Amino acid sequence: MSIPPASRDANDAADRFHTTHWSLVAAAQDRASPEAQRALTELCEVYWYPLYAFIRRSGHGSEEARDLTQEFFARLLEKDYLAGVDREKGKFRSFLLTACKHFLANERDRAAALKRGGGCTIHSFNSGDAENRLGQEPSHLMTPDRLYDRHWALMLLQNALTQLRREFQQAGKEAAFERLKGLLTGEKREERYAEVAAALGISESSVKVSVYRLRRRYGEILREEISRTLRDPSEIDAEIRDLFVALRAM
Repeated sequence: MSIPPASRDANDAADRFHTTHWSLVAAAQDRASPEAQRALTELCEVYWYPLYAFIRRSGHGSEEARDLTQEFFARLLEKDYLAGVDREKGKFRSFLLTACKHFLANERDRAAALKRGGGCTIHSFNSGDAENRLGQEPSHLMTPDRLYDRHWALMLLQNALTQLRREFQQAGKEAAFERLKGLLTGEKREERYAEVAAALGISESSVKVSVYRLRRRYGEILREEISRTLRDPSEIDAEIRDLFVALRAM
C-alpha cells in the first residue's frame, strides 16, 4: 500500500493553487469578464461559513446572517473592496474579515439594499446546517474574530482532506483512504494499526509507512491551500502557527 502518484486531475489542482484568492477577487470584480461569476461563486463556496459564523456571533439572527453573508459577496461585484489594500502584503484571511466588518458597519438598511437588487444568490447554503455546526462546537465564549479564525482554520483543514481524498479516488484507492484517514492525527495506538492492517490485508509496518506518506502529502496540500491566501510564501509557516493557535482556542 502506498500513497497514489499525482493524477492528471491532482496536477490540475496543484496548478490551481498558484492562483491566489487576491486574483479571484479581482476577477470577480471585473463585470466584463466571463470569469467573474465563476470566481465569485468559488469564493463564496469556500469562505461563506467562516463569515457566516462571524456575522452570527456579531449579534445577528440565523436568517439575517444568511442574507447578510449573501449580500456581502454580492457587494464584492459592486464596490472595490480592494481599494487602498496593498495586494503585495497582508493575508486574504485578514482582508476578508476587514471587508466584512466594513460592510456590516455601513449596512444601514439591509431591506432597502435587497429591494434595490442586492442580495442575489451567489451560492445557496443551508442555514439550518450551519446552525447545527455552530451548536456542536465549544465556541460560546469566543469573540466573533476568534470564531472566524477558528472556522477559517477548520475550513482549510477540510479543504486539504477533500483534495487528498480526491487523489486517492483518482488512483482507485478510496477504500484505503477511508481506512487510513483516521490515523492522520498522529495517534499511535497499536491496536488501530493492527485493525487497519487486517482490513486492508497488509502488514502493520506497511500501514505505518502509508500513514507516514499520507501525513506528509496532507501537509503538502495544506501548505498549498494556505499559499493561495498569501502573497508572500515566506508567511506560510507563520500563518500555519496562527491557525493552529486558533484551533486550540476555546
